Amino acid sequence: MDSNTPLRVALAGLGTVGGGVVRLLDANRDLITRRAGRPIEIVAISARDRNKDRGIDLTRFAWIDDMRDLAGHAAADVVVELIGGSDGPALTLARQTIAAGKGFVTANKAMIAHHGLELAQAAEAAAVPLKFEAAVAGGVPVIKGLREGAAANRISRVYGILNGTCNFILSKMEAEGRDFAEVLAEAQALGYAESDPSFDIDGVDAAHKLSILASLAFGTRPAFGDVSATGVRHVIAADIAEAAALGYRVRLVGVAEADAHGLFQRVHPHLVPVDHPLAHVTGSLNAVVAEGNYVGRLFFQGAGAGEGPTASAVVADLIDIARGEYGSPYAMPAAALTVEPAADTGERRARSYLRFTVQDRVGVLAEIAAAMRDAGVSIESLIQRGVAADGSAIVAIVTHEGPERAVVHALEKLRGSQSLSGQPLWMPILG
Repeated sequence: MDSNTPLRVALAGLGTVGGGVVRLLDANRDLITRRAGRPIEIVAISARDRNKDRGIDLTRFAWIDDMRDLAGHAAADVVVELIGGSDGPALTLARQTIAAGKGFVTANKAMIAHHGLELAQAAEAAAVPLKFEAAVAGGVPVIKGLREGAAANRISRVYGILNGTCNFILSKMEAEGRDFAEVLAEAQALGYAESDPSFDIDGVDAAHKLSILASLAFGTRPAFGDVSATGVRHVIAADIAEAAALGYRVRLVGVAEADAHGLFQRVHPHLVPVDHPLAHVTGSLNAVVAEGNYVGRLFFQGAGAGEGPTASAVVADLIDIARGEYGSPYAMPAAALTVEPAADTGERRARSYLRFTVQDRVGVLAEIAAAMRDAGVSIESLIQRGVAADGSAIVAIVTHEGPERAVVHALEKLRGSQSLSGQPLWMPILG
């Protein structure tokens, strides 16, 4: 490609990230041109509201009312999709763009988690790039790190903090001793959490990202449906305090492993030892750890969302395309991705934290201890804290390492007990 021939981009979506892409290409234009080997120019844009003031001069770009028409825009080489949603207009645009023989760049983790394999197969058949660095961990180059930097390694495990909203809430609870609902309301007021935060606080957003990382790390077909997701809405201030007293911090961690037993994928609150790097990831940051058999532990950390970081990842993908440096979206041809069964989580061995809210009366601790004994759970420590005005108390248990099936069995034995108030909370301890 001639160095004077620009890479021409059609942009769908002018929200926070879309505006950031325009600003970044303007601010670093000369540097980006030198690194890409040729200019990168936006030629067409599409968004919901044509008249909204976004603080950017948009008159220099062709405005397209129906964003689906971007796929067939004669002047565009690549379409960038920044509107979101696993299906609907975003997926239609992706399919039409690839069918038209154009490259496609997206920050849409939900669409890639649900339809990434289909889109990768189509992109390979059409010999066009499909890039989605911004779909996981914002500006942190973890996808590039796994696809390229660790390409020679067998990855045994990939895990990390994949949702900035949850991490902001948990680290704020940790620092100030406040309860979940109060900190969530503050996160919403500050714009860290949506008005309907379910996708974030119930672990779905992190599950989308984990399924993408697992496929890249292990060479498996994306299996979002096999990700077990539990969020943070039932974590209370007492859990944070108890974890700190035991030498841990609470973090929502996504973990993926592939071995002879199948593919394990789970998002769940964990107790993380204070000497582990993830324990020191605070605020809205994201962090990912990958363990390779030759490279050892790789640790990626940075801003997981926001205008600047996400726009940075989108433009990095455009630079790769401008250079002609792109391969299979999942680091190997889609046909080479294997289908792995979901692993049996009951056989996983770990230490666990269990928290019960109980009525402070004779026999409660004996009832809990008996359920643990009968299920084969070995107790390392058992602590009862305080009595509230309503007569309830907190009982926290840390178990010795054992199969998770035993812990599930113990909790089933206690289900419906008149001694318990509400449901127990279980959190694995990150090993």
